[in-house]
Amino acid sequence: DFNPQEMANTVWAFATAGVAAETLFDAIAGAAVSRIGDFNPQDLANTVWAFATAGVAAETLFGAIAGAAVSRIGDFNPQEMTNTVWAFA
Repeated sequence: DFNPQEMANTVWAFATAGVAAETLFDAIAGAAVSRIGDFNPQDLANTVWAFATAGVAAETLFGAIAGAAVSRIGDFNPQEMTNTVWAFA
């Protein structure tokens, strides 16, 4: 099982490489939703950025990340907040 940082790093790497491996993204989206409370702001930002960058739709994941971000908005640094807001644009 991947921890939140490993999930975020994996989708970030695929998105950065321009590879939208939908099966992988779908698996990580499902796993991430069930563990969203374990994600720190950087994990949340990197994950949502990666999905948006790769163009992979994950409505349930985006909803979970939005809820987590709102409840912890004061914990985000400016870069994490910028990347998160960009992903939702």
